[in-house]
Amino acid sequence: MRLIKYSFLAAVAVILMVLALANRGEVTLTVLPAPLASATGFSWAIELPLFVVIFGGVLAGLFIGFVWEWLREHKHRAEASRKRSEVQKLESELKRLKGQKARDEGDEVLALLDEAS
Repeated sequence: MRLIKYSFLAAVAVILMVLALANRGEVTLTVLPAPLASATGFSWAIELPLFVVIFGGVLAGLFIGFVWEWLREHKHRAEASRKRSEVQKLESELKRLKGQKARDEGDEVLALLDEAS
C-alpha cells in the first residue's frame, strides 16, 4: 500500500513540475480592472509566473473548501460532543444505581465488584 501511495505522489509531483515548466511566462495580476482603477485611483499590479498563479488559485480553493466544510460540520461535532457527555453521565448514573441496588439487597461483595468494574 505504501508503494502505491509513494508512486501516486511521485506521479503528481512530476505532473506539477511539467505544468510549472510549461507555464513559466510572466503574467500581470491587477486588483481592479483599468477603468475602475483609474476612477478610484487605486491601481496595484504584480508580475508573476503563470504556474504560481495557477498553483495559488488551487491552494486558495482548497483552503476555502476546507474552512467551509469545517464550519458546515460544526453542528455535527457539537451534537457528537453533547451525546458523548450524555453517555458518560448515564454510565456513571448506571454504575451508581447498580452499587446502590447491591447494597440494598445486602450483598456487599457484589456492590464492591460492581463499583470496581
